[in-house]
Amino acid sequence: MSSDPKRDLAVLRQLTEHLSDGRPLEDALHEVTDAALQVLPCDHASIRLFDASRTTLLAGARSGKGIDQRSLSLTKGEGIAGWVMEHGLPAHVRDAKSDPRFVVAVGQGFSIRSIISEPLLSAGKPIGVLGASSPEPDAFSDDDILMARILSNCSVPAIERSRLERLAAVDELTLAFNARYLLPRLQEEMDRARHSGSPLSLLVMDLDRMGHVNESFGRDMGDRVLALFGERVRAQTRRYDVLVRSGDDEFALLMPTTSPTQAAATADKLRKAVGDEPMEPRPGGYISQRVSLGVATWDGRETAEELCSRAAVALRDAKARGGDAVGKAVPTGPSP
Repeated sequence: MSSDPKRDLAVLRQLTEHLSDGRPLEDALHEVTDAALQVLPCDHASIRLFDASRTTLLAGARSGKGIDQRSLSLTKGEGIAGWVMEHGLPAHVRDAKSDPRFVVAVGQGFSIRSIISEPLLSAGKPIGVLGASSPEPDAFSDDDILMARILSNCSVPAIERSRLERLAAVDELTLAFNARYLLPRLQEEMDRARHSGSPLSLLVMDLDRMGHVNESFGRDMGDRVLALFGERVRAQTRRYDVLVRSGDDEFALLMPTTSPTQAAATADKLRKAVGDEPMEPRPGGYISQRVSLGVATWDGRETAEELCSRAAVALRDAKARGGDAVGKAVPTGPSP
């Protein structure tokens, strides 16, 4: 807890009010991690939710230091968060250096010595983990542990409600929206771009040689690669960019207020983020994965289907060049 209990109560009250207004899941998660930074002596807070297999944890939201770095994905039982998820029990780590459960993330970007990790329980079952960390050893008091528990308990109903509402529209394996969501949401973004006069770009992605991964290592391994891919995309993009799983190995990214130059730069950044560092779909098992991308910017006149078609042509061009490439759609006229 902070030195001002009244302020802490005000933060919790504001959080419950915000969570009760039906906001999207991603916004709800960030509200919780932002609140954790205010009421706990931590410099980083995160929420991790179960994927579809209920064996893998993916970052749902992060606040504070290190949010520009790629999040560490932990399997159930691995790391402090994995231990909490496996046992459904809270963890208080006074010094991570002396705790064998602690896993150091490569390129983490911030120091961790003390940790509070609380399970998010719905109907007695863990649906995720709320964590807070400090660079100082023994940073959290008993009151802080109680505050973290109160924070997680008051957050669960809204988080679970939002999660259940999203299930019909979300691919739970990757936490991306499903294919049915693409065209309606793209049309909404077109209407918004038309009204504001801002650019709108679409990026389509296809994981190279995923058939080989599935045949060589099994479908479960392929699913983990897809989940890790979704995580890497989210780590490199903005909160209001919209990730959609449009096919088995195909994804689309809707990028509001994004010009052709910015979209191409994002595409190349994603290509490097995927290809430059091997994925670890299981402990000690690494796979080098590549991705091909196609980029198109809305011309202000075409339909959602026509924009998707132009992006798909650009993707085919990238695949035809051997993959691990970015294809750019041929403009149809002045960009909006």
